[in-house]
Amino acid sequence: MNIKKVITGYLDENCYILIKNNECLVVDPGDDFTKIKEAIGDAKILGVLITHSHFDHIGALRNFLTKRSIKIFKKSNLEEKDYTIGSFKFECIYTPGHSKDSVSFYFAEDKALFDGDFIFKESIGRTDLPGGSDTDMQQSITKILTYPDDTKIYPGHNEETTLKEEKENNSYLKSF
Repeated sequence: MNIKKVITGYLDENCYILIKNNECLVVDPGDDFTKIKEAIGDAKILGVLITHSHFDHIGALRNFLTKRSIKIFKKSNLEEKDYTIGSFKFECIYTPGHSKDSVSFYFAEDKALFDGDFIFKESIGRTDLPGGSDTDMQQSITKILTYPDDTKIYPGHNEETTLKEEKENNSYLKSF
């Protein structure tokens, strides 16, 4: 799977374009639809994965809603289970804490986790916003710690990291 990162909006949100066999999934189209469309190129858009509904992660979503063939995947229409969409296989994991509707998408074949504002490099998402919860965040962290250490984490902002690096360096995860 080819992963392209497009930094969007004034909060520098990471939108990811996942491409495989000339098909693609878009993760969190925050803003700047033109930049996102350019990164997609001629790949067929199969769907849009939304990690949570904060404005900086869904600002360009309306541009994808005009095409009926593109499915939108978010907590309200997802279960915690495995999905296959075209060439892509992934698991939806409920990871509330930053928001009530936070989900992460784990692509086991690529050991890639797209987690929105859940876990960042050496930090975690804020829990003091409406819908945030320290208790939910702790439960979500405990759940994600069971995944392979070499899982690469693609967060909604800033740099990518690995689960191993976070277990070793992230004080929020070290306490578990």
